[in-house]
Amino acid sequence: MIKVIVDGACGRMGKMLTSLVTRQPDMELVGATEYPSHPKIGVDVGEVAGIGSIGIKIVEDLTAVINYGDVVIEFTSPEATISNFKKVVDAGKSMVIGTTGCTIDQLTEIRLLAEHVPCLMSPNMSVGVNVMLKAIELVAKALGDEYDVEVIEAHHNQKADSPSGTAVRIADVLATALDRDINQVGVYGREGIVGARPEKEIGIHAIRGGDIIGDHTVLFAGIGERVEVSHRAQSRESFASGAVRAARWIINAPKGLHDISEVLF
Repeated sequence: MIKVIVDGACGRMGKMLTSLVTRQPDMELVGATEYPSHPKIGVDVGEVAGIGSIGIKIVEDLTAVINYGDVVIEFTSPEATISNFKKVVDAGKSMVIGTTGCTIDQLTEIRLLAEHVPCLMSPNMSVGVNVMLKAIELVAKALGDEYDVEVIEAHHNQKADSPSGTAVRIADVLATALDRDINQVGVYGREGIVGARPEKEIGIHAIRGGDIIGDHTVLFAGIGERVEVSHRAQSRESFASGAVRAARWIINAPKGLHDISEVLF
């Protein structure tokens, strides 16, 4: 039985993970955390997730429950993720990270921490999104520089980071496939008199509104035609399902930082 701890248990993904983990025949939820002073500290996590009492109370410090678990699944903020990852390393456990919005320095710190324990980190755990990443790589290589490339993403009005972690990954995949440096050709939105579009530019645009779970589209625009590749999430369960698959995989993986593609392909 795989013993799972969910960090950020009161968030959108935390609630979904709580519900999904408790339905897995080979998993047991043994802990749930939230940030200190959160109003739900001490409340049964099953009640928060809407599945009824399960006897697991939300705590404010991962160290209080870390020794009960095999793997921690984390969807929080970059700062909380790094703090919790240090505790995972100290306890010698495994970790799955779905947190987005990390800076380059924070990603570097995560990579260094992952040298000590197995860790899987991905901006999007959805099977469909990761199939999309494979598809746009092939399309980009086939169409080449004759087609302009734009990335458009849309999320709910409470999302903190922009562009989304998935959009950043999409742009990286496109730049690599087209032999470009995203730091040189990436343009994040446009305003004013910007002039003609440079041939190798990759545009990344963020939309925020309502309760949109997550839409991502890559537009390849040529002369006389365009090709669009899109993924639209209809439920967060697709992300949670991928995270559960990742947790099942990472407990037997070698130390180091892994990606969801290793699980799926």
